[in-house]
Amino acid sequence: MATDAQAAETFYSSARGAVTARLLRQRLHLLWPNLASDSVLGIGHAPPYLRLWRDEARRCVAVTPAQMGATSWPTGSAGLSCAAEEDALPFADLTFDRVLLIHGLESAESARRMLREAWRVLKDDGRLLVVAPNRAGLWAHAESTPFGHGHPYTVRQLSQLLTGALFRIERQDAALWMPPTRWRLILRTAPLIERIGRRFVPGLAGVTITEAVKDVYAGMPTRPVARRRLVLAEAR
Repeated sequence: MATDAQAAETFYSSARGAVTARLLRQRLHLLWPNLASDSVLGIGHAPPYLRLWRDEARRCVAVTPAQMGATSWPTGSAGLSCAAEEDALPFADLTFDRVLLIHGLESAESARRMLREAWRVLKDDGRLLVVAPNRAGLWAHAESTPFGHGHPYTVRQLSQLLTGALFRIERQDAALWMPPTRWRLILRTAPLIERIGRRFVPGLAGVTITEAVKDVYAGMPTRPVARRRLVLAEAR
């Protein structure tokens, strides 16, 4: 079942959602610390994370897959947003320098078509950052959060999917060792839990984070392809 945009907005407006977003933004900022003058596209439910680069990027656009419903930027922030079919984004080829995919891949009707659309709108040197629920983590089973819906992935599954969509893996990371709970004690100690989890149980993170680049040569033939001659017979 796809993540509902309204449910995602409700989650991120809660104390648990705010802590979750803060922990994830810290990891994303380490991977993409400076996007000055770049065009950035968020696919899925991205506004809580696009705020990292909104003030420095040339353009930040959030696109919600149509099956998730309409989304909006958090109160007090401004940005462009729209809804679109996951396999028909309303942008020309080679439009964006960066694409962030979060709360989208796991609930896509066709993950491969969604990734191919991201490939199409990325510039040839563009980069994709995918945040997806980790199959082995607790968050993939927490239906009260946006990460508990759809199809979770192992690191290997996600790598194979991206490679098949003509991306080349550059870096991999993880986040959310904090249990998906509303307990205030857990929320207050979340940074400590993240440090302990990263050191002692790295495979039990709630989400996987994968950075990939367009592999523009993957779809090109390595040798000339023989062309068949088509002979048309004149009708008599």
